[in-house]
Amino acid sequence: MFRLVNGRSSQLIDVGAKVMFARFVDENGRHVRRFDILELERRSVVFLPLAWTIVHPIDEASPLYGLTATDLRASDAEILVLLTATDETFASIVHARSSYKWEEIKFGAKFVSIYNKNQSGEAISIDVRKLSEFESVARIAENS
Repeated sequence: MFRLVNGRSSQLIDVGAKVMFARFVDENGRHVRRFDILELERRSVVFLPLAWTIVHPIDEASPLYGLTATDLRASDAEILVLLTATDETFASIVHARSSYKWEEIKFGAKFVSIYNKNQSGEAISIDVRKLSEFESVARIAENS
């Protein structure tokens, strides 16, 4: 998973995400780069109010299933991200792309909350300085 916020001064609508898993594999004696589209819990949101955490469930159908940090390093793995949205002010399509190399992927971690505590009647707000902050979590035992 990764999360994002709108850094623009205008609103973004019809926000969509495409995420690919790229790595090198050996096929028939050749070292080739393979790309797989990662299924997401949600591929789009109607508008981006504060933040969006994009999640790829790692289950038996995922190409990431069972991989370790050592596996990601050995295959020079990279997660490629393409975001597309409509800028509400100018009615224009905007794109952003990014990637995460294997050494940027955190195992056994979750994001800290970026939402500020508010009093009754106050608007919900976030602290964007916490966007990339995470904390370690205990691994969940299989079949639990």
